[in-house]
Amino acid sequence: MEAIRPVRRTLLRDRAYEAIRDAIVGGELEPGAVVRDAELAGRLGLSRAPVREAFSRLVDEGLLESKPQSYTRVTELVAADVRDAAAVVGAMHELATRVGVPRLPAEGVRAMRAANERFAAAVGAGDVDAALRADDDLHDVLVHAAGNRAAAATIARHTPLIRRLERRRFGESGCRSAGLHEQLIGACADGDVDEAVRVTAEIWRTLTDLADGD
Repeated sequence: MEAIRPVRRTLLRDRAYEAIRDAIVGGELEPGAVVRDAELAGRLGLSRAPVREAFSRLVDEGLLESKPQSYTRVTELVAADVRDAAAVVGAMHELATRVGVPRLPAEGVRAMRAANERFAAAVGAGDVDAALRADDDLHDVLVHAAGNRAAAATIARHTPLIRRLERRRFGESGCRSAGLHEQLIGACADGDVDEAVRVTAEIWRTLTDLADGD
């Protein structure tokens, strides 16, 4: 029975964080909704401690706001906050692209093409969740190829805030992104670092434009 060990506290904290984050990004927990640690702990089958830790992390990342002894609630979607997050995430993706393209193996290009096919199909079907998963899969290929853990952590921290806006404006962003993805994949296949970085920057400018129009 050596394989059956107590689940580490950090894993419970991460489980709570991911579940609550996804509920906020997906709209199950709407902007302005008050969240209570006891209620969410019961729904997640956890104690209150890891939920409180998740709350603290989500406050730090801008998805929750808290007033001591008063409330913890989902933040409103503020365009300026999304612009700030998109600028940071875009810069990290540009870095990952510049470093990752020279290291990208042929199977990486194939993985990007497959992800974009899933993305385009999901956009056509109006499946927001599948489209965003495929988008993450595509860009993660370059992030992994770059091997920069600080960049990857920064992207993971700030992307959920951007995803909230993308879900709201999905019809406007999805179709254009598929075409930009094709340009990015072509540049990666050719080993054209400068073009790949240029297209990556354009992808993130598109998201900034969405925030400006919100």
